[in-house]
Amino acid sequence: MRLYLVPSPIGNLGDISYRAVEVLKNADVILCEDTRTSSVLLKHYGIQKPLTPYHQHNEHKILAHLVEQLQAGKTFALITDAGTPGISDPGFLLLRECIKNDILVECLPGATAFVPALVQSGIPSNRFVFEGFLPLKKGRHTMLTKLAEEERTIILYESPHRLAKALKELAEYLGADRQAAVCRELTKMFEETRKGTLAELAAHYEAHAPKGEIVLVIAGKE
Repeated sequence: MRLYLVPSPIGNLGDISYRAVEVLKNADVILCEDTRTSSVLLKHYGIQKPLTPYHQHNEHKILAHLVEQLQAGKTFALITDAGTPGISDPGFLLLRECIKNDILVECLPGATAFVPALVQSGIPSNRFVFEGFLPLKKGRHTMLTKLAEEERTIILYESPHRLAKALKELAEYLGADRQAAVCRELTKMFEETRKGTLAELAAHYEAHAPKGEIVLVIAGKE
């Protein structure tokens, strides 16, 4: 009985390890965030295994059943639409329950969007804090106030339709001249990293609506 957390490519299907492919081929069941998305990856590598949807809307409901199957000797591999399970994606709840029940858990190394974004942003990477997505409503003001005093480099995820608004708010709280980088569609055909002040980036993306997955890297307070 074992649960493997398997990072999946964040864009380019070639960004998966040999070991990850072998684990997926040998698993009894593959848990995936969206079966349609994961099927593209699995088909590319000739992997044919039973798929079980596992996402934020059903993870509480099926948790006990999954643990029972693992205790019965099944081997599960968990993948998400992109990146490493548990990093702003489903995975932590099942991981914690497996640990409670003495089920072996192994996380393979692999793709996660914020690492290449941080490195290629040109903003200091020796000390950083990853905050995932900003709260949409409750706690947003508190979080932005806290980030304004953060001296380490700050990494955030953001959706394209909320990016311009988030950049404007960050400019208000952290300062219009704070340096930042917006990394978009990493490893994909239209990959882009745009650097500038928060005010400059806010103005750009207000005039040019972005598409795709976005990582925002912001310099810490000096």
